[in-house]
Amino acid sequence: MGLELEYTETQTSLDDEEKEGLLIRTITTRYELDEFEQQNIEKAIEWSMLKKFTVEEILSEAFVKRLHKKMFDQTWRWAGEFRKTNKNIGVDKFRIGIELRHLFDDCQFWIKNKVFSEDEIAIRFKHRMVNIHPFPNGNGRHSRLIADILIEKGFEKPIFSWGGNILSSKSKSRSNYLKALFAADLGDFTALIQFARN
Repeated sequence: MGLELEYTETQTSLDDEEKEGLLIRTITTRYELDEFEQQNIEKAIEWSMLKKFTVEEILSEAFVKRLHKKMFDQTWRWAGEFRKTNKNIGVDKFRIGIELRHLFDDCQFWIKNKVFSEDEIAIRFKHRMVNIHPFPNGNGRHSRLIADILIEKGFEKPIFSWGGNILSSKSKSRSNYLKALFAADLGDFTALIQFARN
């Protein structure tokens, strides 16, 4: 796909138009934004826990957008909408839909032909999703939650622990996560699977 990856300690930066989409104008700091987004995400997690989803439903553009909207609809006006600008990570904005379709098809093939373990399928799906980077922001958190939904609802296995810590902080867990992502970029998913399950 020719993706250029750059993992940083912060979330994807937003351009001025995207910042205009902030629904709560009183938010002035990154901390306040993180807190408000986390409350929104917790409601999306509760929603996902109460619903039944099939693999086919999860592996669709409609579900990808719906989940992002549920995660950020009280924070961002553009929640659930694909980004309209290019970022330092991800495919060209015009290729988002195409690359997602390839990902869904690949994932269906992996499942049907038992190419990888169920854990590895969910982790590979997460990894490709974040590399496509379909949304202006929240892609890492979205990709982890959709992997959890796929493993739990699609494969009837426990959700991932993702290292057990908040990954947005400057913690050892965050550092281990980034190292595992770099290894996965090079085709070795062992560390990322282990991180997700520890």
